[in-house]
Order: sequence, then structure tokens, then C-alpha cells
Amino acid sequence: MRGHLLLTVFTLCMLCSGAKAQLNPNIYAKSCPYLVPIVRRQVMIALKADTRMAASLIRLHFHDCFVNGCDASVLLDGDDSEKLALPNLNSARGFEIIDTIKAAVEYACPGVVSCADILTLAARDSVVLSGGPRWRVPLGRKDGLVANRSSANNLPSPFEPLDAIIAKFVAVGLNVTDVVALSGAHTFGQAKCDVFSNRLFDFNGAGSPDTTLETTLLSDLRTVCPAGGNGNQTAPLDRNSTTAFDNNYFKNLLEGKGLLSSDQILFSSDLAVNTTKRLVEAYSRSQYLFFSDFTCSMIKMGSITNLVNGSSGEVRKNCRVINKY
Repeated sequence: MRGHLLLTVFTLCMLCSGAKAQLNPNIYAKSCPYLVPIVRRQVMIALKADTRMAASLIRLHFHDCFVNGCDASVLLDGDDSEKLALPNLNSARGFEIIDTIKAAVEYACPGVVSCADILTLAARDSVVLSGGPRWRVPLGRKDGLVANRSSANNLPSPFEPLDAIIAKFVAVGLNVTDVVALSGAHTFGQAKCDVFSNRLFDFNGAGSPDTTLETTLLSDLRTVCPAGGNGNQTAPLDRNSTTAFDNNYFKNLLEGKGLLSSDQILFSSDLAVNTTKRLVEAYSRSQYLFFSDFTCSMIKMGSITNLVNGSSGEVRKNCRVINKY
């Protein structure tokens, strides 16, 4: 019954995503039959060493797909590397984990599986191994030939208003439901003081903290991130379940306990009333609904292709550099 439900959800998500026909969960069934357990094992090892890595890997997948589509361009080194863009610099993590997984996959099936597919599988496994939903990942992506640092500098930002964030999701073929469901990935992981301390003292130049931030949380965060303190200090995005993938993030928003401004505006902003607030409330009541929509949104996001030129790409031997022929 569980398998039938999983298949049904997957089929519905594929239909609603408009996923390209060449993406298929079974594409490596003969060419790399042990791909899924190989990736899963390496992600398990990584999470055992550092539980924060789960959130880092799914964030890496997100930052990849929003720039040039899901083509592993975020993994490339070089002068135009997306790693050097402000949202990623000294922030994006997990590159060494992907290198390790790639090496294990190459040992089993050399030249077959793209870095883009490995990153997508690793993101899924990070969710599953943290208690979240499981889903079948459509596979068959190719690795891009170029990075795009300028586009990476335009990723959805924790400082932006809700309408700007929604617009960036719509630009890559996603919608308001995807905005809220994918934001639910902030149910685990950490954020640096630099990305939320503006809410603690002088929000929007008003000389006072963000009024939507719950007062006890405000006090605690001021201790962690004092004025003029270390901006690299971190705080949990969901301090009630810091390593578990669940719907507690949405319950926090109802209480004014969203860490980032871009989190709390999903419930508290004026624009949220007719866009995102109802979904936040629904997900706070039903973890099943959140998991179902999150699964669909991950499949949709994972199906974003290069919207500029539809480059056919390659299967990189080393995820950090394009192949030399």
C-alpha cells in the first residue's frame, strides 16, 4: 500500500511539474544499478559526522537549480564560480561530500551518472534520513558547461519582500505553493547572524526590532548575536527540532518565531493574507499535507532546465571542472 501511495504521489508530481520526458527514476537501472544505495550510504556517513550537513546539501541543490537549472553549475570552480557569489561565499557547504559521493559512484559505474543527479539524490536522502518524506527522484540530468556567478547573486534573498521572492520562483516555473513548501526546508539547519540580525535592533531603519518577532526569541537572539558581534555566529532555523525534518517550522511562524525575515513574512506580511498565509496555517496543522506538497515541489524544482539555451551538457568526471576532450 505504501509503495502504491509513493508511486501515485510521484506520478501526480510528474504531471504537475511538466518534467522533461528524459528524466526517469529508472534511467540507471542497468548502467548503474546500485546508484541509490551508494549515494544513500555516503550521505549517512556525512550526517553521522555532521548533522547540519543535511540542510547544507538540500540548500546546495536549491542554489543549483535556481541558476541555469539543475545542472551542477554550483559545483564548478573557476573565476566565474557560483561559489563566489554573495549568497554562497563562506556559506554554501557540502562540496566535499558531493566529491566523495561522486568518487564512490565513479568507482562503481565510471562516466555514467552526472554530478547534477548525484546532488539531487543527496538532497532527497538528506530529507529522508532526517525523518522527512521519501520520493522517487527523476534522473537523467546532464552537467552544465558553465557557471553563472551573476545569476547566483540574484538568488531569492532572506532580505527581500514576499512579492520579490514569489517573482523569482515564478521566473523558473514554480508557484506560490512551491514558495511555501520549499521554505519548509528551514525546519532544519542553521543561519548566520548576518542574515537575520537586521531584525533584532534596527529593522528597516526604524530604530527598533522587527515587531513580528516573538519577544522571548528576540531576547535570546540578541544574546547570540549582539550588536556589533560576530556575524558568522549561527542560530538554528527551527530551535524546537533543529535536526528533524517536520512541520514545526510552520508552527513557529504562527507564533512569530520564524528566524529569517523571509520566513516570517510568509505568515505575517500584508501580502501573505491572499498568497501564503493560508498554506502556512494548513501545513502547521497537517504534516502529511506539508510532506506531500514538499515532495511535489522538490520534483518540480529538480526538473528546472537551463532556461537560457537548453545546453545538452555532459557527465563530468570531476564535479568541480568540465571535462577535457
